[in-house]
Parts: sequence; structure tokens; C-alpha cells
Amino acid sequence: MKTRSMAALTAILVVAPFIAVAPGPQAAAAQARPGGSARSAASTLVGGIDLDTVTIPELQARMGRGSLSSVRLTLAYLRRIKAVDPKINAVLRTSPTALAEAAASDIRHRLGRTRGPLDGIPVLLKDNVNTRDMPTTAGSLALAGKPPATDAELVTKLRAGGAVILGKANLSEWANFRAATPTSGWSAVGGQTHNPYVLDRNPCGSSAGSAAALAASLAQVAIGTETDGSIVCPAGMNAVVGLKPSLGVVSQSGVVPISAEQDTAGPMARNVIDTALTLSVLGGGDPAPGLTDAAAGPGALRGQRIGLWRLPVLGTEVDALMTRTAERLRAAGAEIVEVDLPYQDRLGELEFPALLSEFHRDIDAYLATRKGPRDLAELIEFNRAHPREQTCFAGQELFEQALAAPPTTDPEYLAMRAELADLSRRSIDEVMAEHGLDAIASPANPPAWTTDCGRGDNDVIPSSTPAAVAGYPSLSVPAGFVGELPVGLLLMAGNHQDADLLSLGAAVEHRLDGRHAPRYLPTLPTG
Repeated sequence: MKTRSMAALTAILVVAPFIAVAPGPQAAAAQARPGGSARSAASTLVGGIDLDTVTIPELQARMGRGSLSSVRLTLAYLRRIKAVDPKINAVLRTSPTALAEAAASDIRHRLGRTRGPLDGIPVLLKDNVNTRDMPTTAGSLALAGKPPATDAELVTKLRAGGAVILGKANLSEWANFRAATPTSGWSAVGGQTHNPYVLDRNPCGSSAGSAAALAASLAQVAIGTETDGSIVCPAGMNAVVGLKPSLGVVSQSGVVPISAEQDTAGPMARNVIDTALTLSVLGGGDPAPGLTDAAAGPGALRGQRIGLWRLPVLGTEVDALMTRTAERLRAAGAEIVEVDLPYQDRLGELEFPALLSEFHRDIDAYLATRKGPRDLAELIEFNRAHPREQTCFAGQELFEQALAAPPTTDPEYLAMRAELADLSRRSIDEVMAEHGLDAIASPANPPAWTTDCGRGDNDVIPSSTPAAVAGYPSLSVPAGFVGELPVGLLLMAGNHQDADLLSLGAAVEHRLDGRHAPRYLPTLPTG
């Protein structure tokens, strides 16, 4: 009897919103006018809140009072995906069970049995994260068949925490580890994702769909993955927040790999508090109580010592933005010290050859768990036989180089990875110790380049490498704009200083106020 009652209540909660929003005569007339329905469905306003700016604590407070339901929130995001995503092509698919999960969360809220900060919160997953009820493709037709047998461990944690799995986000195919000159945000499964700020510009990095969807307010939070730059660059280029956690904080079980030595999934959101709360569910730990209050305090940055690594290679406009950023942080009481990180040339020489060996090992192990090509050699043959895999760029040079790379038991490889670990950690640790720093800051990205399949990416972004190779945390926070194009401030710190970095990031976010909603400009004016 009790089970039947719960099932009936779930059905009522799922169906009722559809009844409540059925258009009456006036609404139908409005929808019949040019742009009427699009204007309504594309609105970021729901129940007196603005999806573009609302935080998870604010949503939970409303759900706790009963003035907002998870079903209503989830419906709002599903409607925005339908109305807005055709402009940016960030969402591959929505989950058929999202509304049922939201209804179950509403029951828990009514009974006072919520499971944590993400209960009832809609989350998008990058499509290299295994889900048992939806395809997981890494953007490749080779994996576009039957879904994996089990969820990734991080998805199991999200479900256990009551999160609503909203759907899967597009990505750069194989997380940008296929061609020598790839185009970020393109996959054979999903096509090209566009930057919401200027639609002919690139969203950057392999977590392109996750970042673009957040910028367009198509989910409350999203999950990205990074080997080197694939969370923090898309976050910066789409004016959202992205955390690459310390290596090992978030399980990689069930995530399509590049390298176990550098890969990590991580949370992305439109603000730091939501990012921190999502990390607490993914990795287990302090859910950052009081983070918002601490960040808003007048002395939150006073006495903080931050090293500024300028990276003038990213251009004079980005450097000017970093100068303005430093001035604002100094005005808030932070001490800004100009620094330069050593050993970067050597890291650049060693990282790619090491990743080739690791990719061959790790992708073979992953493919053995899935239907389709059973190893890297079969995957290469699949791409040669399927023309759709070559519609933006034909190359798979990295696959071919990885196939020929020495195994990870080879002494030369072992020496490379040991030197990488040593130099990357020293590049951060020594600079922080020498200057007594709490963190190191640098630009996360250049202004977005024009997407061009023929040319490929136009990216020179060295700021992500030290923390990525070291396995240390890094956090991208919106810093401002170069014209219409967002630029992020990348903060990095020592190993497992994720919580401290998030606290600092919240204070920096509050002082910079470097984000505004996108305008979906088709292009920039010439000149």
C-alpha cells in the first residue's frame, strides 16, 4: 500500500506541471504572435527567480519552503534547452527519467528527507561519463550504440545525492585527443558547439558543451573532464566557473580516459558556491558552509598573497585585463606579486609523448568494457571506414602516434613521467614558497577564436599545464571581457588545497563580478 501511494504521488507530481502550464486562450494567442512562444520558453525567469544568477542554496531554500519544486525547475531547464540550444548545439540529449527524478526529490523535500545540497538540482554530464540509461559516446560514432552496463562512479554519487541527471553535453570528440589540428567543440555525434557570446567563435577545450550550456543557463551545474585545460579553458571562454580538482579527489571509474596520470572530472557552474557544493557530492568533503558570506565580507581578500603569471603570449588585450584585475584585487586588500613559473619549456617537451603511451594503455582498457571497437587499433580502422568521422577534420594522427608509442613499462617513458611529476610540482611549490603565496593567478584563455574546421584550433594556452601535470587543483573564475569575448582568471594552488582555492575563488569572483549573460551575437563587426 505504501509503495503504491508513493508511486501515485510521483505520477501526480510529474503530470501536474504539464497540466498547470497548458496554454489558455491568452497564452495561445501570445504564442501565435511572432516570437511569442520563443520569448516565453527562452526566459531565464521561473517562479520569481532568475536561472542565470540563482545559486543552489537559494534554490534549496525555496524548495524547502515549498515555493519552488524540482519538477518546475527541471521543466524550466528542459524548455530552455528546447528553445535556446538550437543556437549553440551544446546538449546532445536529455534524460527520459529527469522529471521522474525531480518528482522523487520533491517527495523527499516534502517529507524532510533530502539527501544533500544537490537534491533536486538539474545536472548535465559531459558525454564521456558513463550512464547506464543513456548513450556515452565520447562524441564518436564508434560508441554510439548500446549504453554502458553501469554508471560511472561519479554518476552513482550524484544519483545518491538526489541530483536530477538532466542529460548529456556535447564535447570535443575523444576529448580532443584524436587529430593533430582538431576543432574544439566538434564531434561526429553532436556536430559543432558554438560559443553563446559570439556564435561563430569557439567554446574551447573538450568540455565545450558543458561550459556553453551553463553560459546559456541550460542547467544549474555541469560535469566536465580535464587532462590539460579542458575544464578551465572552456570555463574561461564561456564566462563560467570550472574546477579541475586535485588528482584523485573525484573517481575516474567509468569515464572515457586519456591518461590516468592527469585525468580528472570536475564541477562547472555559473558561480563558485555551486561549484563547491557539487565537488562536495562528487568527492565527499566539506560542502563549504558560509562560503558565500565569507566571499562577500569586506576583508575576504585582505592579506591574501597572489602571484600573477601574466603570460603576454595571450595578447596585449588579455594582459591589459590582467592589469585591471590586479588593481581590483589590490583595492580589496590582496597583495599581488608578479611571478614567472620555471620549467615550462621542459614540461612542454615531455607531456605529449607521455600522454601518447598512457592513452594507448588506458583507452584499450576502457574499450574492452564497451560494445564496438575492442582496442585502439580497431578504433583507428573504424574511423577510416566511416566518412562521418571525417566531416570536420579527417586526421587521427594522435591515435596513430599512440598506437606506435612505447608502453608504459618502458624505462624511457617511466623517466619522462617521473620528470614531469617532479618539475610540474616544483614549478608551483617553489614559486609559492619563495613569495609566500596563497595562490598563483594567470589568464585562463585568450579571446575566443573563430571556429574553422579547415584551420582547426588557434589556441596557445600554457596556463593550465603546471597544475594539470602536477595533479594540483586549478579554478577558472570569470575575470571580464575583451570586447564581447569572455576571459577567465585561472587560480592554482598546492596539492589537495581545493577547499582553500574555492574559498579564495569565491572572494575573487565577488570582487571582479566578471560575468554577464550572453547575447548570442552571430559574429563580431569587422574591424
